[in-house]
Amino acid sequence: MQYGSNASRTALVVVAHHRADSLTAHIGRRTVAQMAAAGYTVDVLDLNDEGFDPRMTVADQPDWNDREKVYSTEVGAHMHRLLAAERVVVVFPVYWASLPALLKGWIDRVWNYGFAYGRSTPRLAGKRILWLGLAGATADDPAIEAMQAMLDNQLNDSIAFYCGFSSSTVGLLPDAEERPQSVTPEGELLVGEAISGAKRDAHYTGFEGVAADFVTAFLTSEPAPVAALP
Repeated sequence: MQYGSNASRTALVVVAHHRADSLTAHIGRRTVAQMAAAGYTVDVLDLNDEGFDPRMTVADQPDWNDREKVYSTEVGAHMHRLLAAERVVVVFPVYWASLPALLKGWIDRVWNYGFAYGRSTPRLAGKRILWLGLAGATADDPAIEAMQAMLDNQLNDSIAFYCGFSSSTVGLLPDAEERPQSVTPEGELLVGEAISGAKRDAHYTGFEGVAADFVTAFLTSEPAPVAALP
């Protein structure tokens, strides 16, 4: 589904959550509205709503001897949607300091050999991407620093750079849960009382503001030079 009207500025917003009523989906909708208001024609890819199957198939398995392999019709359509977007925003819940299977499978199947990598100049070269990851841990949990580092390494350095993106940023959003969660140095999970009323409203207004700030910075930053990969 597309939003906005300025076809000269295009974006793809990918939402990876199994529930339409989730906070992840809510942030995804707000991101779409924000980008459309900034003048982008936004293609919304809700992986669960569109029934995307994250499991690898024989049809979409890379052929290292044929980088011109034609992948499945479904994956081919997703490749075209990626190619059509100047900017990509991916909104997802952080599971075990990483991606949910739905999103990881989308990258496995769609960001494939001969398309996203395996060429001197990748077909995704020059595009820009923002990863918005919602985490249940509290902002002051020591795990957040490690989580940020792991996501930066995986998404920025090991995926986006490898596929030729000119810039990649991880916007980590802690405090996504209504009940504060943290882990003690001994490994004990501490779950606090659920916030409610005005306190809850203020908490999520602030949460939405942080997400919007990441998107604003993403839309106003200048592209960096693209380094060709071998």
